[in-house]
Amino acid sequence: MSGLNKVQWKDLTKLSVREMLIENNISIPWAVLSWGLAYYEYYLLALPFSALFFLTALRQVHNGFHNSLGTNRFLTWFSLYSNSILMMASIHAVKFNHLRHHKYCLQEEDYEGKSARMSWWKAILYGPKHMYLIHKVALQLGDHACRKNVLLEMISIGLFTALVVAFNVNFLLYHMLVMIAGELLSAFFAVWSVHHDCDEATIARTQRSGWKNVITYSMFYHLEHHLFPAVPTIKLPELARRIDEALPELEKKNTF
Repeated sequence: MSGLNKVQWKDLTKLSVREMLIENNISIPWAVLSWGLAYYEYYLLALPFSALFFLTALRQVHNGFHNSLGTNRFLTWFSLYSNSILMMASIHAVKFNHLRHHKYCLQEEDYEGKSARMSWWKAILYGPKHMYLIHKVALQLGDHACRKNVLLEMISIGLFTALVVAFNVNFLLYHMLVMIAGELLSAFFAVWSVHHDCDEATIARTQRSGWKNVITYSMFYHLEHHLFPAVPTIKLPELARRIDEALPELEKKNTF
């Protein structure tokens, strides 16, 4: 895409201590609220907080994929590993496919992006196959370190599930079921919503409405993310402003 050299972005990759703490702990309040309500069996009240946990945990690991959490290598790895257990999917498998998604965006080799070429309802139905392929492709095409991490996370998820079921921890059973539902819908929410009806000229959608970006934790600045993937999510509003200023002619498709 021509003209991107006009956009100043490298300074946005640096996080202050405050920003680093936000990006690495952003999901914790929602976990505490959802688990607390589920513990007292207020499951319907817990549901929106569980959804916010899934969204913010996704933001956290997404930054981890691009080494944008501001932490060292081990802490970034631990963020992906721990969230694998909490989100009920191997996040290193998701990382492997997500980096391929950036390399082969919407091409045949882009397994993560396959649902983008479907209708919305087919993208929803495709969810189980999407998650199956994410793990299968990572195990088949990933290097030794990737496969080791994926297997470790899958085993850890299995042990966590066995313990929760064996001890009948109801609030965690609830959490696991909601997270599985979230993973099965990720082909629609995390892929189709930000890439449908896109092409090589406009590879992803974006969101310019202030309140919509507030309630979605800036996760729908997706065009900006694809153009400059090293920029942490917390800096995407500023990146969007700079892109608008430097490239006012750039076509932008809204996410919703």
